[in-house]
Amino acid sequence: MTARDVRMTSKQAWVLGLASLASFMMALDSLVVTTTLDSIRKDLTASIESLEWIVNAYSLTFAVLLLTGAALGDRFGRRRIFIAGLAVFTIASVACALSPDIGTLIAARALQGLGASMVLPLSLTLISAIFPPQQRGKAMGLYLGFTGLATFSGPFIGGVIAEGLAWQWIFWLNLPVGLVAILLTARRVDESVGPNNRFDVTGVVLVTLGAFGIVWALVRGNVAGWSSAEVLTALVLGVALVVAFVQWERRAPAPMLPMRFFRLRAFATANPANAAVFASLYGTMFFLAQYFQTMHGEGPLGAGLRLMPWTATLMVCAPIAGRLADKVGERNFVVGGLLLQTIGMCWITLVADAGTGYLELLPALIVSGAGLTMAMPAAQKAVVGAVQPQEIGQASGAFMTIRMFGGVFGTTVTVAVFAGAGGYASAEQFGRGFTAAMGAVTAIAFIGMLIALGIPGRRPRAVSAPPQAASAVSRGGGAA
Repeated sequence: MTARDVRMTSKQAWVLGLASLASFMMALDSLVVTTTLDSIRKDLTASIESLEWIVNAYSLTFAVLLLTGAALGDRFGRRRIFIAGLAVFTIASVACALSPDIGTLIAARALQGLGASMVLPLSLTLISAIFPPQQRGKAMGLYLGFTGLATFSGPFIGGVIAEGLAWQWIFWLNLPVGLVAILLTARRVDESVGPNNRFDVTGVVLVTLGAFGIVWALVRGNVAGWSSAEVLTALVLGVALVVAFVQWERRAPAPMLPMRFFRLRAFATANPANAAVFASLYGTMFFLAQYFQTMHGEGPLGAGLRLMPWTATLMVCAPIAGRLADKVGERNFVVGGLLLQTIGMCWITLVADAGTGYLELLPALIVSGAGLTMAMPAAQKAVVGAVQPQEIGQASGAFMTIRMFGGVFGTTVTVAVFAGAGGYASAEQFGRGFTAAMGAVTAIAFIGMLIALGIPGRRPRAVSAPPQAASAVSRGGGAA
């Protein structure tokens, strides 16, 4: 390989920089929102169910429209849809900042999810299209490193904004960044298209309505009653629609998720194991900052600083695990990571209360964070390594979609457990709910670990992907 092979051109640098900027903006937005949930609750007099929808409205919309965004980019132009997604996300951010009540904020967060579903998969597509195979690994590493920086700094930035200004400013920040990204993308990025594959509209509708019904039942269970007609109807319809989705995908001419993938052991085990990773991650993320603010009396900034050792593990453990997984096998990292998450969350469940010092929780936060970030890249390697090169795009897209549904499920379950055991009336009541919620997170991680034991011990021999496989990877939304 010559020096010319590895030298990045100006056009490549612009594409990489703008794709990374978009990913940074959206990753940062997700983290700062969780840090400011307590401030939003007090300012808008929001219930725990409403706070839950602030997170789930974004995640659910993003999950169900992820494959749609990638398909639209291939059909109508990747740069065009990327810019449209940036515009939607930026406008939605302004709507979030101007929200006079919790209902408006939830609707605006759903619109943000729509924008993200158009931007994030195409950010990887644009990078894959302009970088040749010998440069693509380095480019992806820089892209993910920039995203990791957002994850690391998110709690701190959210705390600074919420305490120094107001929670609305976490959304106002997206306005100048979004405008700059739109203008530069229009000037510096070339248009490209992909294969005009048929789009599985029926599959998207079935899985969207099915997931919404199940989530609605879990959200409303404590309020309306688990045996109420509303909850039972939503749950039954949701499950029925998911079953219908599975049946449809088995005979659809262009399925969004081929059911035959689940006959592959690695695919069938690594996906639910990774869903458990994200369920435990989102459940933990939803309550940790609130715990430090409610139980320890910290402001948003203090809570954000205390979360940074937990988020910092992404920048250290994920790259190492990604490299070593090829040598020792993905199963070891997924099982080991979920075991560490189980230990860390069990630790917090047993010791966390109003009198617990931060140093007593710090080892558990580091162990938990290291476990989660060990498991994530290994699970993705197991999934994409299980399919043929030409199927990597679908497998990667399915992986990212399932993991987001895992995040929605984790948030919903932990909030339901919290609401059933505690509340916000007093620190003592919050402590009871928090302990129960962390117990639920521990159980989810442990179940995920048991599922991960089924991942094959050895990775199948790598098959060199043809040039078109790179396009398939990017179409699948490889931002996972």
